[in-house]
Amino acid sequence: MRKGFRQMVDEAKSRVRTISLDEARARHGRPDVVFVDLRDVRELEREGVIPGAFHCPRGMLEFWIDPDSPYYKDVFAPGKEFVFFCNGAWRSALAADTAQQMGLEPVCEMDGGFSAWKKAGLPVEDKTRKKA
Repeated sequence: MRKGFRQMVDEAKSRVRTISLDEARARHGRPDVVFVDLRDVRELEREGVIPGAFHCPRGMLEFWIDPDSPYYKDVFAPGKEFVFFCNGAWRSALAADTAQQMGLEPVCEMDGGFSAWKKAGLPVEDKTRKKA
């Protein structure tokens, strides 16, 4: 039996806490909260970024979370709350579910993703392109 992406996203959302934009706004800028942006770098350059968010390409998530990985990132050390988001809350649901399974906590995902954040007029900055 084939399992499609919608079923996978629905299953992930049933296991992951989703916070509203109001809850996300209240957490934004707090030193004990990390906003994790899972969008592709081209999306960041095209649409902008949430100030202070940490960019984690979806394909690197598991490697950056695992302290035993040679690619581990200290930003995922214990002691913080992690708010995952993408453009529309599909990738973030899958990523937050994976992060929880790996033992990262507390983890949640932002309802509506970056597109909802931007549409609500919440802070967005331009992403500058890195020079080659």
